[in-house]
Amino acid sequence: MNKLKTINMELKERYSASADRYAHSATMYRRCGQSGVMLPKVSLGFWHNFGGVDPYERSRAITHYAFDHGITHFDLANNYGPPYGTAEETFGRLMDDDFRPYRDELFISTKAGYDMWPGPYGNWGSRKYLMASIDQSLRRMHLDYVDLFYSHRYDPDTPLEETLQALVDIVRQGKALYVGISRWPLGALMAAEKYLRERDVPLLIYQGRLNLIDRSPMEQGQLQFCSDRGIGFISFSPLAQGLLTDRYLNGIPADSRMAQGGSLHPDMLTPELLSKIREYNEEAATHGQTLAERALSWILEQDGVTSVLVGASSTRQLEADLKAIDDCK
Repeated sequence: MNKLKTINMELKERYSASADRYAHSATMYRRCGQSGVMLPKVSLGFWHNFGGVDPYERSRAITHYAFDHGITHFDLANNYGPPYGTAEETFGRLMDDDFRPYRDELFISTKAGYDMWPGPYGNWGSRKYLMASIDQSLRRMHLDYVDLFYSHRYDPDTPLEETLQALVDIVRQGKALYVGISRWPLGALMAAEKYLRERDVPLLIYQGRLNLIDRSPMEQGQLQFCSDRGIGFISFSPLAQGLLTDRYLNGIPADSRMAQGGSLHPDMLTPELLSKIREYNEEAATHGQTLAERALSWILEQDGVTSVLVGASSTRQLEADLKAIDDCK
């Protein structure tokens, strides 16, 4: 009897996606460059909040909410965590528990390029590193393939041809359907586009940091190049890790990411930057938006942008981020 009760409880807890998850598909998705891929305007990133130190049930709640509201693109990398690899392990558990029946509705990306394991072969852009990394990622994520595999950063020492041929071969081996690159300088991006196109593995998308504070891909030409060549563009850190929210308008909260250290440092919030953030907040109010909504919708208004990649520590935060879609055609 107890065993039967346990089975019934497990069945009751089994995830069933909302039947209305594509109710707003006409406004939810954008074509990724000149490909056949449609991505949601807001995609979910696993950079933070999905590692081994984070509560699994919270990860489940966030991903359920995302998919139930039409977010089909989940973005990972080999060293997301912490510890390294554990965001992919969390995703693998989510696949087994919840998303296996919906695999063909999901667009899953992962990356390699930053520090992952000790020694000379666990970093940068060598063929050895990329090939080993994709195999490890697939094992952690419990997948046969990913939809998109990125070179996570430009390697100034490894020949471009070595990195790019590894991406080509990963597609030809059936381990990824598409390839992308992240944070490469314009010249290397141009060379990559040509190399991949000539080998019939066209570059699907470029991932760059674009937000109201950091407009480097616009200023350096990557966004315009992608738009001209039919390459998608996705912005990571669109809220500048929380700077473009109401979190820091009155200084640094004691429980904030900046106060706790890590990728945000207190000395980053200069008086000049704080003044600019407050200006953006006032501008957002004139549009009837929060600062975060305005920051996301501003990115989506830029020509050539396919999607913004948001993190979320709660379903409430993700709900707020999704409001930016309503303001962008």
